[in-house]
Amino acid sequence: MNRLIADIAEEEAEKEVVPPKPTVQKPESFFSVFLRKGFISTDDATRALPFILYLSFLAMLYIANRHLAEKNLRDIDKYGKEVKELSWDFKSTKAELAFKSTLTEVAKRADTLGVRVSLGPPQKIVVKEEGDK
Repeated sequence: MNRLIADIAEEEAEKEVVPPKPTVQKPESFFSVFLRKGFISTDDATRALPFILYLSFLAMLYIANRHLAEKNLRDIDKYGKEVKELSWDFKSTKAELAFKSTLTEVAKRADTLGVRVSLGPPQKIVVKEEGDK
């Protein structure tokens, strides 16, 4: 019996003692640690999911509203520039019409048609009716 215990002790001594390989632990993500070890359990997070989705929906509405408002501002700016340009066109056309409707300009244009400005005073035309003598 002593011999058996001695043989076992020798065999164990002959075996090289290999230290266990240290396991490299991956750092856990914040959310997994937060859900497992934090004050919010998985059940609480699942119950809060509709509220989180509601908040996400409101955030998307807010962003869409902001984009729509900016688009409207760009359109207003574009139409304001167009109104200014049309106003300038109107003013230049009005000035051109005022120039072309002056007496000398009308006389020049009418001269090409054969109509001339009368140099004599106007004459009164009297029409006599047959019964009126």
